[in-house]
Formats: sequence, C-alpha cells, structure tokens
Amino acid sequence: MHVRDAAIKVLQEAGHPLHADEIAEMILSKGLWKTTGKTPAATVGARLYSDIKKKGAASVFVKVSPNTFALRDPSMATTNSRSAPTRAEQIPKPPPVNSGLSFTESAQKVLEEFGGKKPMHYKEITEKALEKGWLITSGKTPEASLLSQVTTEIKRHQKRGLRPRFVHHGHGYLGLSQRMGRGLAFQIEQHNHQIRKALREKLLAMKPEEFEELISRLLTEMGFEMVEVTKLSSDGGIDVRGILVVGDVVRIKMAVQAKKWKLKNNVLAPVIQQVRGSLGAHEQGLIITTSDFSAGAIKEASLPDKTPIALMNGEQLVLLLMEHGIGVHRSTPDLFEIDEDALATMRGQ
Repeated sequence: MHVRDAAIKVLQEAGHPLHADEIAEMILSKGLWKTTGKTPAATVGARLYSDIKKKGAASVFVKVSPNTFALRDPSMATTNSRSAPTRAEQIPKPPPVNSGLSFTESAQKVLEEFGGKKPMHYKEITEKALEKGWLITSGKTPEASLLSQVTTEIKRHQKRGLRPRFVHHGHGYLGLSQRMGRGLAFQIEQHNHQIRKALREKLLAMKPEEFEELISRLLTEMGFEMVEVTKLSSDGGIDVRGILVVGDVVRIKMAVQAKKWKLKNNVLAPVIQQVRGSLGAHEQGLIITTSDFSAGAIKEASLPDKTPIALMNGEQLVLLLMEHGIGVHRSTPDLFEIDEDALATMRGQ
C-alpha cells in the first residue's frame, strides 16, 4: 500500500488529527507500509505535504497544525486514489495551507537526513533545506529566520518543562536532542511528563467556577487585559471575556468558552458554531478544553468565510499553565557541564 492510502486508512480509523510521527507508527504497526528508511515519520510528513501542495482543495488531507494532519472530509476519503470528487461544488474551500515545511520542521529534516549524530551550522542547514525544496520562503534572510525560530522553540520548550527537540551547541551549531542519548535531560523530561499528566487530572477534579477562574488567570498571564469571568450559565455560553494585547499596539476582543471535559469527550463542530453565534460585535472566539477537538470541529473553526475560532486542547492548556507557573513551581538544580569552547580558547586553539 502506498503511503498516501495507508495514511488515509489510519486517519479514517482514528477519527481525529494525528501527528506525522503517530501516523507513521500506526502505518508500520499495522503492516500497511514497509520501509528501510531511518526516518519514516519525516517521509510520511513530506508525502502528505506534497499531496496538499500539488492537489490543493482536491487533496483529501489538510494540515491542522505543525506536522499534524487530518482528513479534509472523512466521508469523501477512500483508499482509492482515483475516487476524489471531480465537481468543484463538491469540494469545500480549504483553510490556508503552507507551502513546504516550516523553518523548524525543515531544520529537523535536514539534521535527520544529513547530520548523522553531529551538529550542523544553521547556515548549512538552511542551504540544504532550500536546496531540497523542503523550505520555501521569499524572505531575504532565511538563515537568520531559521536560527531565530529554532532558538525561540528551544526556550519555549524549556519554559514548559519539555525536552527541546533541538540543542544549541554554540557558535551557530544545532543538533537534535534525541541523538544525545538518555541522560539527565531524558530523565527530566520523563519526570515532567508525569507532572503534566498529574496537572491535567487536577484540572478535571476542579469545580466549574474554579476552572473558569484558573482560565482567567492564565489569560492574564498570556497578555490579556480586562479579563472578566461571566455569570455561570451551565457551561452553555461564553465563560470569560477579555482583550488580547500584543505589544501594546494590537488589541483584540476575545470571548472564551472553557470546557472541563474528560479526555475521551472531544469537542464537536456544533460547539464551534454555538460559540461563533455568541460572539459580540468585533469579538473573536477561543475555546479551551481539557479534552481535544474532533476533525469536524477543527475544520469548522477555520472555515474561510466565517469568523475563525481559536482552539486550545488539554495538552496545549497544560503546557501553557506550566510555562506561566500556574499550578506548578519550577525546581531547577545547578548543573555544571564542560565548556569545550572556553577550554579551547585557553589552549590558544
């Protein structure tokens, strides 16, 4: 079976978006596809990106977040590659699709394909990504953009208690943390993984009003102003309102619905429609849940001819709580490592 058909089958069975890593793992475990390549997930991601890029609205796949894919319309998708609808009116308008991989995804693919176990300079990584067509950009300084985005991701992961996928070795050299063995960093990540699970369970044990107050605090930490919890209404309407302020320049009125649902109860498309119908003048919507969103809800939230609704699932919620120190506290031991660059300088190298 081709990768495309195998991915369709896996996404049909899952019924919700999956990361390329998950798709590859399920394809291989089910015996739908065989490969001798060392990076099957990268291959799956590249094939799905290629399908979207070449076919546009005719592709059965849609990218819903970095390296995460869903079926554009599960009822339309079949494992027969010739069965795609031909009438234009049958094909829904797609959400915006990026061309190529992102800067960070391109960096990971280059390091996996060409880095071996050694770091590479960010300029060389950018050159390879552009050469292979994995990175498509009209920017004048792609090298600087790649380094900036990788560095930003490293800092964000560290704040959230995650093991960064990249390691900055100094002097512009980048590597992949997964190739650095299972040392202290791996143990810390495993510990923080358990903390994330425990925090999510604590959220589920909260009373509705406690959960909404926690959401209002998180929004304030994220840069919202005039945050106000609305009157309780059996979780049927907007729970929190506020203004998202970006750089003291951009001000966006936001209406937030907070859903404290068990992990298996995904938010469905009608909820998105309900929130959209509850928005006031010049408001945008945000739904925060402890569970997740169905593929239909994700598609509904990004319809091009309607007000977009931002979505935050349970995993994203927990990561943001940890990043802003809400419900957790950071315990950082002092760790010392050999500074090879400094020693080399002392030796006059």
